[in-house]
This record gives sequence, structure tokens and C-alpha cells, in this order.
Amino acid sequence: MHISELPRKQFEGFQVVFSYDSTAYYDVKMRAGQNVFVLEFVRAPHPREKKEWAGALFSPQWEDPRAYGLFDGRDMRALMEVTPERGTNRLRITSLCVQEGFRRRGYGALLLTRAKEIARGARCRAVMLETQSCNTAAVQFCLSQGLTLMGFDACAYSNEDLTRHSVRLDMGCLIG
Repeated sequence: MHISELPRKQFEGFQVVFSYDSTAYYDVKMRAGQNVFVLEFVRAPHPREKKEWAGALFSPQWEDPRAYGLFDGRDMRALMEVTPERGTNRLRITSLCVQEGFRRRGYGALLLTRAKEIARGARCRAVMLETQSCNTAAVQFCLSQGLTLMGFDACAYSNEDLTRHSVRLDMGCLIG
């Protein structure tokens, strides 16, 4: 097993298929009082649901993306793309994907460890990774790797994110 940087010329536009199965979500409950905001993220069961969507590496929306593949011999089993957020001095993981059939083998953890190393080398103050409140496996993975909830966006994807239980969660860790 080894991690190699993916050459931009060869992998620009490379299609990545993201997918997950879920039988739960985090229901976001918000309440505001005169002197307080109360937020709760309560795990709730729901019927099994599989979601799948595609993305591409080296999207022009990212300032200076770099991509890495985790290889078993010549076969890529997982990949990650990162980009610096210069204004906030953070490293954003824009893609982290492990092929179905190869999950729960530590590949995501190896790539996340590499992201933390890259962030330290670049003197970034944090590593950030976006997931959704309906992707409980990703949330649990993040928590198991020392990431915590750093923020959320209740209307990142649509005006119905709260009712659809698909709220953007920014998971992250500080780099010291």
C-alpha cells in the first residue's frame, strides 16, 4: 500500500463517484432565545437509503488543488483532493473517497493522516472536511479520526436541507 500524488495533467477532470448507504441521519434542532442559541444534532433512524453522485478532480473552483491516490500495487483503491484556504489558513479536503468493497480497511485513515501531514508542512492551522448530516458513516469516521464538528450550513445545498436531513457539516481538527 502506498500513497502517491496524482499528476494534474493526467488526472484533471478525473471522475470520482461518491456513494454511501445510510440508515440514520442527524436531525438538526435549533432554538433561539433572547440570550442563547441552542443547537442539537440528534441521531435518528430512517429506512435504508443509498446516495450516489459524481465529481471531478482539479475543479477550477479550487485555488491550488492537489490530489493523492492510495494504491495497492497498480490499483487505486482510494483518493483524496486537498486545497489550501489561504484566507483562513486551513487545508480543505475537497474529496475523500474509498472504493466500495475496500472500505473499513483503514484507507481513509491513511489519507486523512497524509492530509494532516500536508497541513503541518504548509503551516496550516486546521484541516477541514465537508460531509452531510445524512452520511452518518462519514460523521463516525471523522469522529474516530479526531475530527470534530466545526460548523454547519443549514441551506448549503437547497432551501429544504433541514427537512431533507441533508445539512452540510464541516468536520475538522486543529493542527498544532
